[in-house]
Amino acid sequence: MKIYTKNELLDELKKIRDKGWIKNARYGNVGGVGNTLEDLLGIEENNLPLANASEWELKCQRADTSALTTLFHMEPSPRAVRFVPKILLPKYGWKHELAGLKYSANEMSFRQTINGAGRTDRGFMIKVDRVNRKILVSFDYTYVDNRHKDWLNTVASRVGLAELNPQPYWGFDDLCHKAGTKLLNTLYIEADVKEIEGEEYYHYKKIMVLQGFNFENFVREIEKGNILVDFDARTGHNHGTKFRLRQNIFPNLYSVVEEV
Repeated sequence: MKIYTKNELLDELKKIRDKGWIKNARYGNVGGVGNTLEDLLGIEENNLPLANASEWELKCQRADTSALTTLFHMEPSPRAVRFVPKILLPKYGWKHELAGLKYSANEMSFRQTINGAGRTDRGFMIKVDRVNRKILVSFDYTYVDNRHKDWLNTVASRVGLAELNPQPYWGFDDLCHKAGTKLLNTLYIEADVKEIEGEEYYHYKKIMVLQGFNFENFVREIEKGNILVDFDARTGHNHGTKFRLRQNIFPNLYSVVEEV
């Protein structure tokens, strides 16, 4: 495997950009846009061969997708409470769509993708508390859509309709450490995608160097609804709580953004 300096890797990326449209090397792989780029660079998946690789990450995204990008996993505090399996799932969950089919008849689900700009149709959202330096999960039953009326009645009988108490949260300091560790300085590539005779082709047209993760920008994007929290739990398994990002927002998280 070739070991690149940062400038050498940028030169290789520019050569790939200048080639124009390149056929997907991983047919049928939803991550083909990133995997094809790694193949072109001759590098192993998620293993950036830079001399200072611990400080840099390579990220590649489709330019035309609405899919969310997972930034990292982080369960809410206090961790000892185990909010998702012990409170949100049993007290605010609903019958799993595959209960009695793939899973037991009593299988429950709590799947919500929530943000700071508005509430879901089940009344959940994120609130930024700058005074106490926390990101809080909030519930307000008045925002629950009428089609979830039966579910809301079960919530009322299980736990009542007041605000979550205690409220799950992420402290600014813990979140800053986690995000700062995961969101390294990044070589960020956007690719146009087109299909020719059933095959995907990519044009890796935009190359950006992103440096200096900025936590204030991170919090601001939470408030705007561009960073979301994704809960995905059922009775038999908690798939983990994820912080996820809307498309084209990634550069906003950095202090220095340079297009190559």
